[in-house]
Amino acid sequence: MSNLYTGSQRELQREHDTERLADRIESQLVRDRITPEDRAFIEARDMLFLASADAQGRPTCSYKGGDPGFVRVLDERTVLFPSYDGNGMFLSMGNLAENPHVGILFIDFEAQSRLRLEGTARLLPTSSVEPPIPGAQVLVQVTVRRLFPNCPRYIHKLQLVERSRFVPRGTGPAPIPGWKRAGWACDVLPAGDPAREPTS
Repeated sequence: MSNLYTGSQRELQREHDTERLADRIESQLVRDRITPEDRAFIEARDMLFLASADAQGRPTCSYKGGDPGFVRVLDERTVLFPSYDGNGMFLSMGNLAENPHVGILFIDFEAQSRLRLEGTARLLPTSSVEPPIPGAQVLVQVTVRRLFPNCPRYIHKLQLVERSRFVPRGTGPAPIPGWKRAGWACDVLPAGDPAREPTS
């Protein structure tokens, strides 16, 4: 009896004759613990894609980027990553506050490899970890329900040109993005935002 697949997923598997394959993937590749190989893969990533949904099940997907190691593997069941200053909408973080179920996709575009992680998330204050994560507005801690590799054949092979200069690195203030100085945004920025200060 599968713990992974829903009835509608099973119907499609039967329609396309992939039920045996799906069962084999579940029994051989799906796990509920982070292996040492998973940890190395996750901690080497400089981005992730986060799927979340609000209390009514309406989904969104967001990109989170940082330097390699911005996702910390705390133990074999737990990962943690920062949410940096963004556009102030808090779509994903707000979703997590009311619906903790998340999906995370890690991709290595150069080696054409990917890992899916599903679990439950909770928001933590930035003061809750040591060493602190520079520039984090809130921390996301995810307890793993399951994770598994995915078929890499449709991953486009890409090469890193440059990491974002806006990633907080704790070596000084991050640059101010141009959109914060635009007329539509500059007068409604939160108190204390460096972009509110006049340019010299």
